[in-house]
Amino acid sequence: MKFYSFQIVIEKETEDKGYYAYSPTLPGCFSNGKTIEAAKRNIRQAIEQHVQSLLAHAQPIPR
Repeated sequence: MKFYSFQIVIEKETEDKGYYAYSPTLPGCFSNGKTIEAAKRNIRQAIEQHVQSLLAHAQPIPR
């Protein structure tokens, strides 16, 4: 099993109570949450699903 490490960015939502999270390394991979902890948890799940999809379609994993 391989392990990957991705940078994430968490920003305060401007028009909503909550936080927006994304990975600059993985275009199109983003999530949100009501708290910073929830945003971290949700982006981790989004990254896992994004990487699984890339692997399933024989696409390269960005580094």
